[in-house]
Amino acid sequence: MKKLSTRIWAMILIFLTLTVLFMYILTHFLYERLYVKDAEQSMIEVGEKLATIYEGGKVTDELIAQIDNYNNYSNVSVFAVKNPRELSACVPFDIDYKTLIGAEERQQLLQEQTVTKMGYEERFDRQIISVIIPLTDQNRLEGIIYLYFPLAKISELASKEVIFLLGSAAVFLIIVGFGIYKGIGHIMKPLNALQNAAEKMAEGNYEMRVQVTSKDEIGKLSKTFNKMATAIQENDELQKSFLATVSHELRTPISYVKGYGEAIQEGLIPEQEQHETISLIVREANRMEKLTNELLQLSRATNLSEPIALFPLPLAETIREVVLLTEQQALKKDMKVNIDVSEDIIVNADEEKLKQILINLIENAIRYSNKNTSIEITAKTNGRFVNIQIQDHGIGIPAEDLPHVTERFYRVNKARSRSDGGSGLGLSIVDQLVKLHEGTWQIESEFKKGTTITIQIPMVEEF
Repeated sequence: MKKLSTRIWAMILIFLTLTVLFMYILTHFLYERLYVKDAEQSMIEVGEKLATIYEGGKVTDELIAQIDNYNNYSNVSVFAVKNPRELSACVPFDIDYKTLIGAEERQQLLQEQTVTKMGYEERFDRQIISVIIPLTDQNRLEGIIYLYFPLAKISELASKEVIFLLGSAAVFLIIVGFGIYKGIGHIMKPLNALQNAAEKMAEGNYEMRVQVTSKDEIGKLSKTFNKMATAIQENDELQKSFLATVSHELRTPISYVKGYGEAIQEGLIPEQEQHETISLIVREANRMEKLTNELLQLSRATNLSEPIALFPLPLAETIREVVLLTEQQALKKDMKVNIDVSEDIIVNADEEKLKQILINLIENAIRYSNKNTSIEITAKTNGRFVNIQIQDHGIGIPAEDLPHVTERFYRVNKARSRSDGGSGLGLSIVDQLVKLHEGTWQIESEFKKGTTITIQIPMVEEF
C-alpha cells in the first residue's frame, strides 16, 4: 500500500508533466499562429502593394528594377520576373519550378489569387515561406512578384531568453520542490501522530490523545479522534466496572448456594435445619435468576438497532394489570396503590416493554417506601404525549445521587444489603425502554420524603 506522501508526490509530478506538455504545445501553437501567420500576412500585404505599381501590359525592366530596389530597406527578399522560370537565377537556392508553380497554382495565379508556399531549405537550415503575387493583364500571366523569408526557429527567437528561462525554471522547480517537501512533511506530521495514536489504542492504550495544532480539516479530525478516544476509554472503564460488579453480584449468591449445598450433601446441617437452608438456597437462586433476567432485558434494550413496533394500547388497563402483578409485594408492607387514570387515554407503545417500565418503577417505589404508606399512579395528557406519574412516600434520593441513578448497578445507599436492595439495574432498563418509545422521563425526589417519577409516552394520533 502506497504512502499518502508518495501519492501526493506522484500527483504533483503528473501535474508538472502536464504543465510542461501544455506549455510545449502552447509555444508551438503561438509560433504558428503569431509568428508564421504574421510573417505570411506581412509578405502578402507588401506583395500586393508592390503589385499596384504594375499598370498592365508587358512587365518592363524598369518595373523589375523598381521592385528589386525594395530589397534595400526590407528584411523580406523580393523579386519580379517576367517568366517564373527566371527565379532560379534570382534566388540564392535551388527552385523546382514544377513544384513551385504547378497546374493548380498557375490557375490560381491566372485568377489573380495569391499563392503561398512553405518548405525546408538546407542552405538556410530553416523553413522558407514564400508568396507569389501574379501580374496579369487580360487573363494572361505577364509576370510574378516573388517574396520569400527564412523563418526563424523558436530557439532563435529567444536564444538568450530561453537559457535564462530554463535556468529560472530549474531554480523555481528546486524551490517549489523544497517547499512541497516541507509542506507534505507539515501535513503528514499530525496524520502520522494520529496513526501512531490509533495503533497504540488498538493495542489497548486508551489514554492516548493527539495534540490539536490547527483549525483545518486535520485539526477537526484530531479533535474528533480525541473525543472518540475519550468515549472509548470511558466505555472501557464502564465495561470493566460492569463486569466486576456483575461478578461481585453473582459471586455472593453462588457462594451461598455452593456452600450450603455442599453442607447438606456432606450431612453437616441437622435435618431440622435443612428446610430453612434449602429456602435460603432457593432465595439466592431466585436472586441470580432475577439478576440474569434484568441483564438480558438491559442488553436487549441497549442493542436494538431498529425502532420497536408500537401499537395502540389502553393505558388504564395496562397499569391495572401491572399493579395486580405487584400486589403481593405491596401487601407484605401493608401498602396501597392508588390509580387515577382516565379510560380514554390510548398510548402508542409496546405492551411488554411498557409493562417492564411500570413494573420496575412500582417495585422500586414499594421497595424503598415505609410500611403503611401509599403509592399514587396518575396520568394526564400533555399535547400529543401523556404524563404518567408514580409517586411514593419513601426514603427519597439525595440530590447528589440523582444524576447517577440510571447508571448500571448504582445504589443510593451502598450499605444496604442485597436482600433488601435491588440490583441497581432497574432504572437503567427504564431509561433504555423509554428511549425506545421515543419518550422522556425525569425524577423529582426529596430525601426522606419521597420520590415522583414522570414518564412522557406518545399517545395515538387522531386522524
